Amino acid sequence: MTAPPLRVLITGANGFLGRNLSVRLEELPGFSVLPFVRGDDAGGLPGLVAECDAVVHLAGENRPQDEAAFAQVNTWLTVALCEAIAQVMLQKGRAIPLLMASTTQADRDNAYGCSKLAAEHAVQALAEKTSNPCVVFRLPGVFGKWCRPNYNSVVATFCHNIARGLPIQVNDPAAAVQLVYVDDVVSAFIRALEAPAEGLVRGVVQPEYRVTLGELVAQIRAFGQCRTSLLTERVGTGFVRALYATYVSYLPNEKFSYEVPQHADPRGVFVEMLKTPDSGQFSFFTAHPGVTRGGHYHHTKTEKFLVVKGVALFRFRHLLTGEQVELRTYGDKPVVVDTIPGWVHDITNVGGDEMVVMLWANENFDRDRPDTIASRL
Repeated sequence: MTAPPLRVLITGANGFLGRNLSVRLEELPGFSVLPFVRGDDAGGLPGLVAECDAVVHLAGENRPQDEAAFAQVNTWLTVALCEAIAQVMLQKGRAIPLLMASTTQADRDNAYGCSKLAAEHAVQALAEKTSNPCVVFRLPGVFGKWCRPNYNSVVATFCHNIARGLPIQVNDPAAAVQLVYVDDVVSAFIRALEAPAEGLVRGVVQPEYRVTLGELVAQIRAFGQCRTSLLTERVGTGFVRALYATYVSYLPNEKFSYEVPQHADPRGVFVEMLKTPDSGQFSFFTAHPGVTRGGHYHHTKTEKFLVVKGVALFRFRHLLTGEQVELRTYGDKPVVVDTIPGWVHDITNVGGDEMVVMLWANENFDRDRPDTIASRL
């Protein structure tokens, strides 16, 4: 019999972290979400706590018009949650794991930090008094999709404004910020929900990134330049991967697409799509019926061809021995054909319709050193 889903009460469910966590939990079969959002009656918290199996406390104030809101939301709401959990434990004899998002500013002497530190103390008192599982995450700056720009996230502001050609302000490019990515935060939350431990635990989110404001701006601007140069940044791993996903999430609707140059001649068209710093480039070309393209060899460059439409005849000739090879591929049966250094090669459209071919070359085309030598088969 399938176990019922873990009912997770999320305070601040409409906030940046709350939305990302809610969406992820709703994707997973073992969880259901009970949201508590800004404007909801705090008097209903005890009832919600009694219904849930765990609490993720994300609600908070960080830029109120009145500093009294720091204590009211950050501290008092946390105290109310802890009291509600303790009441459930007393009445029903069951623990309700509590995860709280705090901040690295909790050790600073300002109204925001003090209110978060007081909230941490309330959670600590609950854990010490009841042994209820409690995890406090002291988070640095969190970045990722759905964060509100021009508010309290420098990454969100820079991504939003640069994507729209709007000005940004950097007072000290050498100033460094500590950052964690929202997906990593959500994953850490879920791990804590899946394996609660008695008492108080300090939650950790890894990896944590350190970057200067100058480096941050330069990297975000470089993302925008990729569309004209076609040369992508190294967006496959680590901080650059996370930052690129964040930047793209702030693109306005009208920038979801962009044109790339198309080179046409009587044979068909050739279009470069993407170039990489060290792993070649991607493109495609077309050929009208009866047209042959290629007729050259390479010393070092290699390529991969994939016919996605039409019928192609590939011909190869060994430059020294004269040995010849022919291959025929079809758009309805995906087959990748490699070009081999030292073999002359060409491709002919032997079908009755336009042929479309995807192409990857292991290096970007260099007009000064093309490594492409014309030769007949």
